[in-house]
Amino acid sequence: MNFTQHRGTLQPLHFWNHSYGLHGGASEPNAKGHSSGGCYEQLFVSPEVFVTLGIISLLENVLVIVAIAKNKNLHSPMYFFICSLAVADMLVSVSNGSETIVITLLNNTDTDAQSFTINIDNVIDSVICSSLLASICSLLSIAVDRYFTIFYALQYHNIMTVKRVGVIITCIWAACTVSGILFIIYSDSSVVIICLISMFFTMLILMASLYVHMFMMARMHIKKIAVLPGTGPIRQGANMKGAITLTILIGVFVVCWAPFFLHLIFYISCPYNPYCVCFMSHFNFYLILIMCNSIIDPLIYAFRSQELRKTFKEIICCCSLRGLCDLPGKY
Repeated sequence: MNFTQHRGTLQPLHFWNHSYGLHGGASEPNAKGHSSGGCYEQLFVSPEVFVTLGIISLLENVLVIVAIAKNKNLHSPMYFFICSLAVADMLVSVSNGSETIVITLLNNTDTDAQSFTINIDNVIDSVICSSLLASICSLLSIAVDRYFTIFYALQYHNIMTVKRVGVIITCIWAACTVSGILFIIYSDSSVVIICLISMFFTMLILMASLYVHMFMMARMHIKKIAVLPGTGPIRQGANMKGAITLTILIGVFVVCWAPFFLHLIFYISCPYNPYCVCFMSHFNFYLILIMCNSIIDPLIYAFRSQELRKTFKEIICCCSLRGLCDLPGKY
């Protein structure tokens, strides 16, 4: 892995620095006579900001995981997939903050110690890449789950069993871990970047296709199923609420991650174009957006789910009062 320090600014994600391109894209315009300042100067973000955001994300997503684990009312396929997404979000932010610390150590250690630090950094990069892929796959899994709840409501519990959900989540993380490691091993190749971009847009297209069909046909299915015994508008309304929650999650994910993937596209397509280089010079800001996604997601869960919000309050109450308030026995 190549470690670059652009004009004194430490880059928190070295795997993404290969895609970053300022070590090859920003310096080249300068050689052609462009000013070294302005747009070509890497936007500086204090390392403390990355560490702070990592800690906040850790606390929020751990709260989500604990809440889902404790409250049996939340032991459903959708919330298990949300739990997987929370783990991925947490790992992205915590690894990002941890890598900031590793890079700081790397730049303050002697040559003999750098080899060990680089190996640690490569491990962190693998975790970050694997978590990104797991986030995308978890969002797609939630979309498929919502699709089944709306269009196959009567067979849903036979299709999405707890055991089957566990197998799906295990396969997601196994595949994403292997892919993340391979991406780091071959991170010097532009093919890796193209694969990452392709996976991102493929998943978005699949989710968009599901949602176009879902929201076009949902009302028709709600009317048909509502007249059957044991079903009703309340249950179907809850299913649609879950679909809307996922729509918000996907929207936030795209807003927070799109600048980074646009950055990758520019690196592949126009690394020496002044406008592309100007966009890529804000790389640290795009990393902040990525970490903010991990912080915003738990707030969306709490805002959209009364049951989860109630469990959050009970857990925080118990932690604050050291057990003076007990969780309900149903947990």
